[in-house]
Amino acid sequence: MELITLENKDNIKLIKDVVMHPYKINEDSSGVLVETMKRDWDDVYGKGREFFMQYYSETPSGMARDETVWHYHPTIQDDRFSVVKGEIVVAIGDNREDSETKGLLNLFYINARKNPYMVLIPRKTLHGFMVVSEEPAILINFPTGLYNSQEEGRVPYEKAQIKISDGMLFSWDLVRKEFLGLSSVK
Repeated sequence: MELITLENKDNIKLIKDVVMHPYKINEDSSGVLVETMKRDWDDVYGKGREFFMQYYSETPSGMARDETVWHYHPTIQDDRFSVVKGEIVVAIGDNREDSETKGLLNLFYINARKNPYMVLIPRKTLHGFMVVSEEPAILINFPTGLYNSQEEGRVPYEKAQIKISDGMLFSWDLVRKEFLGLSSVK
């Protein structure tokens, strides 16, 4: 499994339509300020990706959201994930029939303080995330639509058949084994 960061993103094939938008940390004696969404960020905003809502979730260390199933949005919604506390690995699997990257798995490492960025998750792609920091992580999302239960899909990992590089089906246990000690990486 290869982990994608801002530093190595140009050397790894990304799933079609995935975008990594870097954040700038502004830090001084009064603290930290990070802009997390702006209308003039053409790579993640506009052209059907306007702002509709924002939410956050706090997740304990070692926990994966949707442990045994992929999450996806079947028609209109893209997700825009950012981390404001802690470290996570975001998994995106491409099972779109018409995609040139069908079958590809990308794993994105986001550290709120050392490697901050937004990852745009295209509609219809399978996705989830796991906290790999010792402390809980806070993820914020700027989805491109209001909450709609019809826009919330789940697919069991074994049915989706998204594989890691050595041919094994993806699971969060594989991420735990390989990446859970990631917070020691500088």
